[in-house]
Amino acid sequence: MKPITNLYYEICSFETLYIAYLNARKNKRYREEILRFSSNLEENLLKIQKELLEHTYKTGKYRKFVIVDPKERLIMALPFEDRVVHWAVYLVLNPIFKKQYINDSYGCIIGKGVHSATKRLQYWLKQVHRKEDKYYFLKLDVSKFYYRVDHQVLLNIIHKKIADQEVMALLDEIINSENTAFGLPPGMGIEETEERLFDRGMPIGNLSSQMFANIYMNEIDQYIKRELKVHYYIRYMDDMIILSNSKIKLHEIKEKVEFFLNERLKLDLNSKTCIRPVTLGIDFVGYKVWNTHIKLRKSTMKRMKRRLQYMKRQYESGQVELAKVTETVVSYKGMMQHCNSYNLRKKFFDSYVLQRNSKEDEENEQSTDH
Repeated sequence: MKPITNLYYEICSFETLYIAYLNARKNKRYREEILRFSSNLEENLLKIQKELLEHTYKTGKYRKFVIVDPKERLIMALPFEDRVVHWAVYLVLNPIFKKQYINDSYGCIIGKGVHSATKRLQYWLKQVHRKEDKYYFLKLDVSKFYYRVDHQVLLNIIHKKIADQEVMALLDEIINSENTAFGLPPGMGIEETEERLFDRGMPIGNLSSQMFANIYMNEIDQYIKRELKVHYYIRYMDDMIILSNSKIKLHEIKEKVEFFLNERLKLDLNSKTCIRPVTLGIDFVGYKVWNTHIKLRKSTMKRMKRRLQYMKRQYESGQVELAKVTETVVSYKGMMQHCNSYNLRKKFFDSYVLQRNSKEDEENEQSTDH
Protein backbone atom coordinates (compact mmCIF):
# COMPACT_ATOMS: atom_id res chain seq x y z
CA MET A 1 0.00 0.00 0.00
CA LYS A 2 1.26 3.49 -0.91
CA PRO A 3 2.54 5.50 2.09
CA ILE A 4 0.16 8.22 3.29
CA THR A 5 0.93 11.94 2.95
CA ASN A 6 -0.76 15.24 3.86
CA LEU A 7 -1.58 14.39 7.47
CA TYR A 8 0.28 17.15 9.29
CA TYR A 9 -2.28 19.90 8.81
CA GLU A 10 -5.01 17.56 10.04
CA ILE A 11 -3.04 17.16 13.28
CA CYS A 12 -2.53 20.94 13.50
CA SER A 13 -6.13 21.92 12.77
CA PHE A 14 -7.93 23.80 15.53
CA GLU A 15 -10.76 21.23 15.45
CA THR A 16 -8.35 18.34 16.05
CA LEU A 17 -6.57 20.23 18.82
CA TYR A 18 -9.88 21.05 20.52
CA ILE A 19 -11.01 17.41 20.45
CA ALA A 20 -7.54 16.45 21.71
CA TYR A 21 -7.97 18.92 24.60
CA LEU A 22 -11.35 17.38 25.54
CA ASN A 23 -9.82 13.90 25.59
CA ALA A 24 -6.72 14.97 27.49
CA ARG A 25 -8.74 16.60 30.29
CA LYS A 26 -11.22 13.71 30.64
CA ASN A 27 -11.69 12.72 34.33
CA LYS A 28 -9.03 15.31 35.29
CA ARG A 29 -10.67 18.62 34.45
CA TYR A 30 -10.47 20.05 37.99
CA ARG A 31 -6.72 19.65 38.37
CA GLU A 32 -4.99 23.00 38.82
CA GLU A 33 -2.84 22.64 35.69
CA ILE A 34 -5.88 21.88 33.52
CA LEU A 35 -8.00 24.63 35.06
CA ARG A 36 -5.26 27.14 34.19
CA PHE A 37 -5.10 25.89 30.61
CA SER A 38 -8.90 25.92 30.27
CA SER A 39 -9.24 29.47 31.59
CA ASN A 40 -7.53 30.72 28.40
CA LEU A 41 -8.49 27.81 26.19
CA GLU A 42 -8.61 29.42 22.75
CA GLU A 43 -5.39 31.33 23.33
CA ASN A 44 -3.56 28.20 24.54
CA LEU A 45 -4.79 26.04 21.66
CA LEU A 46 -3.80 28.71 19.14
CA LYS A 47 -0.34 28.87 20.77
CA ILE A 48 0.08 25.10 20.33
CA GLN A 49 -1.17 25.34 16.74
CA LYS A 50 1.29 28.16 15.96
CA GLU A 51 4.23 26.18 17.37
CA LEU A 52 3.27 23.13 15.34
CA LEU A 53 2.77 25.07 12.09
CA GLU A 54 6.02 26.96 12.53
CA HIS A 55 7.86 23.77 13.59
CA THR A 56 9.03 25.34 16.84
CA TYR A 57 7.21 22.89 19.14
CA LYS A 58 9.47 21.28 21.75
CA THR A 59 8.46 18.60 24.23
CA GLY A 60 8.14 19.84 27.82
CA LYS A 61 9.90 18.51 30.89
CA TYR A 62 8.78 15.14 32.24
CA ARG A 63 7.70 14.68 35.85
CA LYS A 64 8.90 11.30 37.13
CA PHE A 65 7.55 8.99 39.83
CA VAL A 66 7.66 5.25 40.59
CA ILE A 67 4.63 3.02 41.15
CA VAL A 68 4.55 -0.63 42.24
CA ASP A 69 1.78 -2.52 40.38
CA PRO A 70 2.89 -5.29 40.93
CA LYS A 71 6.49 -4.59 39.91
CA GLU A 72 8.21 -1.23 39.98
CA ARG A 73 7.43 1.01 37.01
CA LEU A 74 8.88 4.42 36.33
CA ILE A 75 6.02 6.70 35.23
CA MET A 76 6.79 9.89 33.32
CA ALA A 77 4.13 12.58 32.99
CA LEU A 78 4.22 15.53 30.59
CA PRO A 79 2.74 19.01 31.06
CA PHE A 80 -0.89 19.27 29.92
CA GLU A 81 -0.18 21.13 26.65
CA ASP A 82 2.11 18.27 25.55
CA ARG A 83 -0.62 15.76 26.33
CA VAL A 84 -2.92 17.75 24.02
CA VAL A 85 -0.33 17.41 21.22
CA HIS A 86 0.00 13.66 21.85
CA TRP A 87 -3.78 13.29 21.70
CA ALA A 88 -3.89 15.18 18.40
CA VAL A 89 -1.26 12.83 16.94
CA TYR A 90 -3.15 9.82 18.30
CA LEU A 91 -6.50 10.95 16.86
CA VAL A 92 -5.06 11.21 13.35
CA LEU A 93 -2.55 8.33 13.24
CA ASN A 94 -4.07 5.60 15.41
CA PRO A 95 -7.04 4.85 13.07
CA ILE A 96 -4.55 4.38 10.20
CA PHE A 97 -2.38 1.86 12.05
CA LYS A 98 -5.25 0.12 13.83
CA LYS A 99 -6.48 -1.22 10.47
CA GLN A 100 -3.28 -3.28 10.20
CA TYR A 101 -3.55 -5.00 13.58
CA ILE A 102 -4.50 -8.65 13.84
CA ASN A 103 -7.83 -9.57 15.47
CA ASP A 104 -6.11 -11.14 18.47
CA SER A 105 -4.09 -8.13 19.58
CA TYR A 106 -5.78 -6.76 22.72
CA GLY A 107 -3.56 -4.28 24.56
CA CYS A 108 -4.51 -0.57 24.68
CA ILE A 109 -7.07 -0.84 21.88
CA ILE A 110 -10.50 0.73 22.35
CA GLY A 111 -13.17 -1.98 22.52
CA LYS A 112 -10.62 -4.60 23.54
CA GLY A 113 -8.88 -5.25 26.81
CA VAL A 114 -7.99 -7.72 29.55
CA HIS A 115 -11.42 -9.35 29.79
CA SER A 116 -11.81 -9.75 26.03
CA ALA A 117 -8.35 -11.31 25.88
CA THR A 118 -9.03 -13.84 28.65
CA LYS A 119 -12.37 -14.83 27.11
CA ARG A 120 -10.72 -15.36 23.73
CA LEU A 121 -7.99 -17.52 25.26
CA GLN A 122 -10.57 -19.59 27.16
CA TYR A 123 -12.59 -20.03 23.95
CA TRP A 124 -9.51 -21.54 22.29
CA LEU A 125 -8.81 -23.78 25.29
CA LYS A 126 -12.36 -25.13 25.00
CA GLN A 127 -11.74 -25.82 21.32
CA VAL A 128 -8.49 -27.74 21.82
CA HIS A 129 -9.95 -29.61 24.81
CA ARG A 130 -12.36 -31.32 22.41
CA LYS A 131 -9.49 -32.58 20.28
CA GLU A 132 -7.82 -35.95 20.86
CA ASP A 133 -4.29 -34.54 20.99
CA LYS A 134 -2.64 -33.19 24.10
CA TYR A 135 -2.10 -29.44 23.79
CA TYR A 136 0.65 -27.20 25.15
CA PHE A 137 1.11 -23.47 25.44
CA LEU A 138 4.14 -21.31 24.74
CA LYS A 139 4.23 -18.17 26.86
CA LEU A 140 6.44 -15.40 25.51
CA ASP A 141 7.25 -12.29 27.52
CA VAL A 142 9.52 -9.47 26.36
CA SER A 143 12.12 -8.24 28.83
CA LYS A 144 11.50 -4.64 29.97
CA PHE A 145 9.63 -3.89 26.75
CA TYR A 146 8.84 -0.21 27.28
CA TYR A 147 12.44 0.53 28.30
CA ARG A 148 13.99 -1.37 25.35
CA VAL A 149 12.10 -0.14 22.26
CA ASP A 150 14.64 1.04 19.69
CA HIS A 151 13.77 4.57 18.49
CA GLN A 152 15.17 4.23 14.99
CA VAL A 153 13.48 0.86 14.44
CA LEU A 154 10.17 2.41 15.58
CA LEU A 155 10.54 5.42 13.28
CA ASN A 156 11.43 3.14 10.35
CA ILE A 157 8.30 1.04 10.93
CA ILE A 158 6.12 4.16 11.03
CA HIS A 159 7.80 5.63 7.95
CA LYS A 160 6.80 2.58 5.90
CA LYS A 161 3.21 3.78 6.33
CA ILE A 162 3.58 7.56 6.78
CA ALA A 163 5.40 9.51 4.06
CA ASP A 164 4.52 12.96 5.45
CA GLN A 165 7.91 14.41 6.45
CA GLU A 166 6.39 17.00 8.79
CA VAL A 167 4.57 14.25 10.69
CA MET A 168 7.78 12.23 10.88
CA ALA A 169 9.66 15.25 12.22
CA LEU A 170 7.01 15.71 14.94
CA LEU A 171 7.17 12.01 15.84
CA ASP A 172 10.95 12.25 16.02
CA GLU A 173 10.56 15.14 18.50
CA ILE A 174 8.16 13.06 20.63
CA ILE A 175 10.16 9.81 20.50
CA ASN A 176 13.71 11.20 20.77
CA SER A 177 13.51 13.47 23.79
CA GLU A 178 16.56 15.72 24.07
CA ASN A 179 16.15 16.21 27.82
CA THR A 180 15.05 12.80 29.09
CA ALA A 181 16.56 9.34 28.52
CA PHE A 182 13.97 6.56 28.71
CA GLY A 183 16.01 3.46 27.85
CA LEU A 184 17.64 0.83 30.02
CA PRO A 185 20.73 -1.19 29.09
CA PRO A 186 20.29 -4.99 29.53
CA GLY A 187 20.31 -6.02 33.19
CA MET A 188 19.77 -2.51 34.54
CA GLY A 189 16.98 -1.76 37.04
CA ILE A 190 14.61 1.20 36.75
CA GLU A 191 15.99 2.80 39.92
CA GLU A 192 19.36 3.29 38.20
CA THR A 193 19.44 6.55 36.27
CA GLU A 194 23.06 7.36 35.40
CA GLU A 195 23.36 5.09 32.36
CA ARG A 196 19.95 5.54 30.76
CA LEU A 197 19.88 5.46 26.97
CA PHE A 198 18.57 8.30 24.78
CA ASP A 199 18.03 6.07 21.72
CA ARG A 200 15.91 3.46 23.50
CA GLY A 201 12.69 3.27 25.50
CA MET A 202 9.31 4.95 25.77
CA PRO A 203 7.84 6.73 28.79
CA ILE A 204 5.17 4.64 30.52
CA GLY A 205 2.15 6.89 30.99
CA ASN A 206 2.16 8.60 27.59
CA LEU A 207 -0.83 7.99 25.33
CA SER A 208 1.56 8.02 22.37
CA SER A 209 3.61 5.23 23.98
CA GLN A 210 0.57 2.94 23.95
CA MET A 211 0.08 3.57 20.23
CA PHE A 212 3.79 3.16 19.48
CA ALA A 213 3.86 -0.10 21.45
CA ASN A 214 1.13 -1.61 19.27
CA ILE A 215 2.78 -0.35 16.08
CA TYR A 216 6.07 -1.89 17.20
CA MET A 217 4.64 -5.24 18.30
CA ASN A 218 2.42 -5.51 15.23
CA GLU A 219 5.63 -6.49 13.44
CA ILE A 220 5.92 -9.67 15.50
CA ASP A 221 2.16 -10.29 15.18
CA GLN A 222 2.42 -10.22 11.39
CA TYR A 223 5.49 -12.47 11.42
CA ILE A 224 3.83 -15.09 13.64
CA LYS A 225 0.50 -15.04 11.78
CA ARG A 226 1.62 -14.55 8.16
CA GLU A 227 5.03 -16.23 7.97
CA LEU A 228 4.90 -18.84 10.73
CA LYS A 229 1.18 -19.48 10.02
CA VAL A 230 0.29 -19.86 13.72
CA HIS A 231 -3.46 -20.16 14.31
CA TYR A 232 -3.73 -20.07 18.12
CA TYR A 233 -1.86 -16.87 18.90
CA ILE A 234 -2.90 -14.00 21.18
CA ARG A 235 -1.05 -10.93 22.44
CA TYR A 236 -1.69 -8.36 25.13
CA MET A 237 1.08 -5.75 24.80
CA ASP A 238 4.33 -7.71 25.34
CA ASP A 239 2.62 -10.83 26.76
CA MET A 240 2.11 -13.51 24.06
CA ILE A 241 0.50 -16.98 24.13
CA ILE A 242 0.68 -19.69 21.43
CA LEU A 243 -1.12 -23.06 21.58
CA SER A 244 -0.04 -26.23 19.76
CA ASN A 245 -0.33 -29.99 20.01
CA SER A 246 3.45 -30.33 19.49
CA LYS A 247 6.11 -29.31 22.00
CA ILE A 248 8.71 -29.68 19.25
CA LYS A 249 6.80 -27.22 17.09
CA LEU A 250 6.54 -24.75 19.97
CA HIS A 251 10.29 -24.94 20.57
CA GLU A 252 10.86 -24.22 16.88
CA ILE A 253 8.47 -21.26 17.02
CA LYS A 254 10.17 -19.93 20.14
CA GLU A 255 13.58 -19.98 18.44
CA LYS A 256 12.27 -18.21 15.33
CA VAL A 257 10.35 -15.60 17.31
CA GLU A 258 13.34 -14.94 19.56
CA PHE A 259 15.58 -14.47 16.51
CA PHE A 260 13.06 -12.07 14.94
CA LEU A 261 12.78 -10.07 18.16
CA ASN A 262 16.57 -9.88 18.52
CA GLU A 263 17.43 -9.07 14.91
CA ARG A 264 14.48 -6.99 13.70
CA LEU A 265 13.11 -5.33 16.85
CA LYS A 266 16.22 -5.30 19.09
CA LEU A 267 14.26 -6.94 21.92
CA ASP A 268 14.89 -9.93 24.22
CA LEU A 269 12.66 -12.53 25.84
CA ASN A 270 12.76 -12.79 29.63
CA SER A 271 12.83 -15.73 32.02
CA LYS A 272 9.02 -16.01 32.12
CA THR A 273 9.10 -17.63 28.66
CA CYS A 274 8.04 -21.29 29.01
CA ILE A 275 6.25 -24.28 27.44
CA ARG A 276 3.69 -26.15 29.57
CA PRO A 277 0.59 -28.38 29.15
CA VAL A 278 -2.61 -26.31 28.90
CA THR A 279 -4.14 -28.48 31.65
CA LEU A 280 -1.96 -26.61 34.18
CA GLY A 281 -3.78 -23.36 33.38
CA ILE A 282 -2.25 -20.36 31.63
CA ASP A 283 -1.10 -17.21 33.48
CA PHE A 284 -2.28 -14.33 31.31
CA VAL A 285 -3.00 -10.64 32.05
CA GLY A 286 -3.50 -11.13 35.79
CA TYR A 287 -5.66 -14.26 35.55
CA LYS A 288 -5.09 -18.01 35.35
CA VAL A 289 -7.14 -19.48 32.52
CA TRP A 290 -8.44 -23.04 32.01
CA ASN A 291 -11.01 -24.30 29.52
CA THR A 292 -13.52 -24.72 32.37
CA HIS A 293 -12.90 -21.65 34.53
CA ILE A 294 -10.83 -18.51 35.14
CA LYS A 295 -9.23 -17.50 38.44
CA LEU A 296 -7.29 -14.51 39.65
CA ARG A 297 -3.58 -15.19 39.87
CA LYS A 298 -2.27 -15.45 43.42
CA SER A 299 0.09 -12.54 42.81
CA THR A 300 -2.89 -10.45 41.60
CA MET A 301 -4.88 -11.31 44.73
CA LYS A 302 -1.98 -10.38 47.01
CA ARG A 303 -1.48 -7.08 45.18
CA MET A 304 -5.18 -6.25 45.47
CA LYS A 305 -5.23 -7.10 49.17
CA ARG A 306 -2.20 -4.89 49.85
CA ARG A 307 -3.74 -2.05 47.87
CA LEU A 308 -7.08 -2.28 49.70
CA GLN A 309 -5.38 -2.25 53.10
CA TYR A 310 -3.23 0.71 52.01
CA MET A 311 -6.31 2.64 50.85
CA LYS A 312 -8.07 1.86 54.13
CA ARG A 313 -5.16 3.29 56.13
CA GLN A 314 -5.04 6.35 53.88
CA TYR A 315 -8.77 6.98 54.34
CA GLU A 316 -8.72 6.47 58.11
CA SER A 317 -5.86 8.96 58.46
CA GLY A 318 -7.70 11.48 56.30
CA GLN A 319 -5.24 11.40 53.39
CA VAL A 320 -7.77 10.27 50.75
CA GLU A 321 -11.52 10.73 50.38
CA LEU A 322 -14.15 8.01 50.32
CA ALA A 323 -14.72 8.50 46.57
CA LYS A 324 -11.12 7.45 45.83
CA VAL A 325 -11.41 4.29 47.95
CA THR A 326 -14.76 3.45 46.38
CA GLU A 327 -13.23 3.84 42.92
CA THR A 328 -10.57 1.24 43.77
CA VAL A 329 -13.10 -1.16 45.31
CA VAL A 330 -15.44 -0.91 42.31
CA SER A 331 -12.50 -1.54 39.96
CA TYR A 332 -11.44 -4.67 41.87
CA LYS A 333 -14.99 -5.97 42.06
CA GLY A 334 -15.20 -5.55 38.31
CA MET A 335 -12.05 -7.62 37.85
CA MET A 336 -13.39 -10.36 40.08
CA GLN A 337 -16.75 -10.53 38.31
CA HIS A 338 -14.96 -11.72 35.18
CA CYS A 339 -13.65 -14.88 36.86
CA ASN A 340 -14.69 -17.56 39.36
CA SER A 341 -14.35 -15.56 42.56
CA TYR A 342 -17.60 -15.55 44.57
CA ASN A 343 -15.98 -16.74 47.82
CA LEU A 344 -12.99 -14.47 47.26
CA ARG A 345 -15.23 -11.42 46.81
CA LYS A 346 -17.04 -12.20 50.06
CA LYS A 347 -13.73 -12.64 51.88
CA PHE A 348 -12.33 -9.38 50.49
CA PHE A 349 -15.30 -7.06 50.82
CA ASP A 350 -17.79 -8.32 53.44
CA SER A 351 -15.48 -7.23 56.25
CA TYR A 352 -14.00 -4.21 54.48
CA VAL A 353 -15.28 -1.43 56.74
CA LEU A 354 -13.92 2.10 56.70
CA GLN A 355 -13.87 4.35 59.76
CA ARG A 356 -12.34 7.77 60.16
CA ASN A 357 -10.50 8.35 63.42
CA SER A 358 -11.72 11.92 63.82
CA LYS A 359 -14.97 12.54 65.68
CA GLU A 360 -16.25 14.66 62.83
CA ASP A 361 -16.11 11.72 60.42
CA GLU A 362 -17.36 8.94 62.71
CA GLU A 363 -20.84 9.44 61.29
CA ASN A 364 -19.46 8.49 57.87
CA GLU A 365 -18.33 5.04 59.05
CA GLN A 366 -19.61 2.64 56.46
CA SER A 367 -18.94 -0.41 54.38
CA THR A 368 -18.01 0.25 50.73
CA ASP A 369 -20.92 -2.04 49.81
CA HIS A 370 -23.40 0.66 50.93
